[in-house]
Order: sequence, then structure tokens, then C-alpha cells
Amino acid sequence: MNKTFAAAFAIGIAVIAIVVGCVVYMQRGARVGLAGNVLKVRTAPLDETSSVAVIDFRYRNPAYVRFVVRDVTVVLEDATGNRSEGRTISEVDAQRMFEGLPILGQKFNKTLTTRDVIGANAAEDRMVAARFEFPEAKLESRKRFIIRIEDVDGPITEISEK
Repeated sequence: MNKTFAAAFAIGIAVIAIVVGCVVYMQRGARVGLAGNVLKVRTAPLDETSSVAVIDFRYRNPAYVRFVVRDVTVVLEDATGNRSEGRTISEVDAQRMFEGLPILGQKFNKTLTTRDVIGANAAEDRMVAARFEFPEAKLESRKRFIIRIEDVDGPITEISEK
């Protein structure tokens, strides 16, 4: 009886392990979130007390579900670790900004905006621009920029410059 019980117990544990493994395998793409990296950062002064940062980045949606953007923000982290949030610039204003500030160069990518839908397993290059109430020198002496992208269902993805 002891050998029969041990064999049945081992078979039961193996069946449970197989079921748990199958569930984990099937759910591998169900996590909502983005992966990405910053490609290029450009800064320019607007006046003595404010400046703009333009960040080109690449993202990838590794999930099997779409990601719908609720909000995009740019956060400046300075050398001491303090964080300051910039005011995000819309696509129309970004086009005008590139026309008015030739120091920024060419606009390469479309701006990631609210209500953009990122398909399952999609990858794309985008940009985001933000105004900061700091001189350009403070932007240049930064530790990093962080792009925060929030999904309509709640998850927040952060893509860091470094």
C-alpha cells in the first residue's frame, strides 16, 4: 500500500506541474506593457528660462494584446536624482516647433500621442517633445530622461534614456 500511495502521489504532482506549466506558457504574452530604448535626444533653448527636449525612441509591444495610450509624459532626472515633469507638446505644435527652431534639425518620427493604439507584437519608432521651465544647460547636465507611457487599463511603462 505504501508503494501504491507513493506512485499515485508522484503521478498527481507530475500532472499538477504539467497543468501549471501549460497555464504559464499560454499566458506568456498576456502582460500589458512596452519595452523600448531611447535612440536620440535633442535639446534647444526657447528663451533664457525655458527649453525643449525632443526624444526619439523605439518601442516594442511584446504582448498578444494591444496597448492603448492614455498619457505620455517626459520626466527629467537631474544629477542629484530630483525629477521634474515636462509639459508634453502635441503633434501639431511639434511640427511648428521644428519649423521655428532649425537647431533641432529634421523631424524624423511621428509623435506618440493620447489614444494611439499599439498593436500586439508591434514595434515602431516614435518621438515625444516636452517643454521644461529650465535653461538648456540644466537639460544638458541631466542624468537621464524618462518617457512614461500609461495604458488606458492602468499599466505604466517607463523607457529610460540610459
